[in-house]
Amino acid sequence: MEPITEPVGLVIGTEDAFALSFWVYVHEHRYLQLDDVVTVPVTLPDGQQVRLHGIVDSARSRYEGARFDSDAHAAAEQRLPVGIAHAAHVTVTRVEPEIFVAPPPGAAVYKSEGKQRDEALYFDQMLADHTAFIAGLARDGQPVYGNLEFLDGTRGAHMNISGISGVATKTSYALFLLYSLLHSGVLGKHGANTKALIFNVKGEDLLFLDKPNNKLDAEARARYEAMGLPAGPFQSVAIWSPVQKGGDLLMPAAESRTEGVTAFAWSLSDFCRQRMLRFLFAEADSETSQLSFVIRLVEEWLARPTIVCDPDERGFVSVAGAEIVTARSFSDLADAIEANIGSIAQHAAEGTRTAFIRRLFDAAATAGHLVRAIPPARAKEHSIRVLDGDAGRQVSVIDIHGLPDRAKRFVVGVVVRRLVEQKEAMGQRPLVFLVLDELNKYAPREGWSPIKEVILDIAERGRSLGVILVGAQQTASEIERRVTANASFRVAGRLDAAEGARAEYGYLTDAAKARASILKPGTMFLHQPEIPVPLLVQFPFPAWATRKDEVDRSGEQAGPALRGGRLQ
Repeated sequence: MEPITEPVGLVIGTEDAFALSFWVYVHEHRYLQLDDVVTVPVTLPDGQQVRLHGIVDSARSRYEGARFDSDAHAAAEQRLPVGIAHAAHVTVTRVEPEIFVAPPPGAAVYKSEGKQRDEALYFDQMLADHTAFIAGLARDGQPVYGNLEFLDGTRGAHMNISGISGVATKTSYALFLLYSLLHSGVLGKHGANTKALIFNVKGEDLLFLDKPNNKLDAEARARYEAMGLPAGPFQSVAIWSPVQKGGDLLMPAAESRTEGVTAFAWSLSDFCRQRMLRFLFAEADSETSQLSFVIRLVEEWLARPTIVCDPDERGFVSVAGAEIVTARSFSDLADAIEANIGSIAQHAAEGTRTAFIRRLFDAAATAGHLVRAIPPARAKEHSIRVLDGDAGRQVSVIDIHGLPDRAKRFVVGVVVRRLVEQKEAMGQRPLVFLVLDELNKYAPREGWSPIKEVILDIAERGRSLGVILVGAQQTASEIERRVTANASFRVAGRLDAAEGARAEYGYLTDAAKARASILKPGTMFLHQPEIPVPLLVQFPFPAWATRKDEVDRSGEQAGPALRGGRLQ
């Protein structure tokens, strides 16, 4: 371990010093600020050397020699002999070797640098094991690492991000994390095959991830350089947009971007055979348990080969019930279901069947355009593909921002369930990172829905499947507990003070909770299993365009190529 030179202060004796926390008197010519990392070497009576490392989580200054509040005025006019004392409170993060003793008053305190800092924050182990990924920068510009083994399923998985909408920059941090993982080489031989699936839920901000940002300045580029990352866009991106309503043409609904965007939809035949109906009834409420029986019966009816014939060259299907119906659209399919609901669900109550049909036609009005007659020769072209080997891109962005809530749930449910089915057949590798904002809509604390069931499955089994959930929401208190409990990494941006007081944020210290209410965009608290306290991390301005006017046309053809998970 490299020597430490000049101390920044001393352990004070007017406050109790404990094995896990203590106060430091700061020398007049030095200072300590929040988030600084410090080291206290302690020599035991038997001669052993112990290093106590910790992080500053509180700082204070006060007059010494003053008794009354008004003494500040007298001291300012130099009528009262006082001194100014600066002190900082330190929470211990690591002790090496693990002999937990209290530092003695007067012990020298040093600001941790280099290997001392790495040891204090467990970065030394991550770097030695080659499992360190860049999670951001500390306030002093030094890199902050995360342990990949707690994200890729080796020892843990998943990340949950909370914060106020528009201020906490939750999606921006999730994208930075992905960029770091995919462009740093930390994934090694698996890097090239690793996939990311991102649902775009707000505006069309994420439709330009493959375009360089023309607003990236020299300071931001320097921050990327400090982290060892290239400053550029994502290199392998597929953009999916829902098919436009009306007409037979399969045109994407995206407005701000037209080139390089593929319209997605599902064929009538696939809807029936793959039992997608349940995801049109994905809102979590008290009636779902009653309706689920009817939904399951209708799905089984549609999936029978004798009920729905194979599609013709136009994608039309024939539904055989009381009479044969040719379904040219989802509305036609809904009509066929309504005509046969009495025989399909004859044991269900009439009121339940009526409620089912009412919701079915509501779904036809809001999401029916996503299920349509597609010629079999073109069905694969418009089917969202994430794990298609060489045919698929590394990052898939699925735009659902303009869809009604019912249609959003349908798309998320169908795509995520299909992803889980594919991963069950493939095994843990390649990894797939699933980025899902507004997680409270899909895995709410109360109620049940088929989407919630799929999300819970990923939270509890995703580690073994190689599906890593990066979920984000404004309030973690509204999310199913088992989803947040299975996240190894917890991240908090700007928080409402009342929300920060909830039990879901128990990983934040009291000082961190107080600061979370005033965090600026681009600053987050990151908690990971090996480090006992949350670390403040900052991340740079996006190097990829986040809207149309940020697209740097001059750099579109000059981007570096991605090979084997590394930029060449």
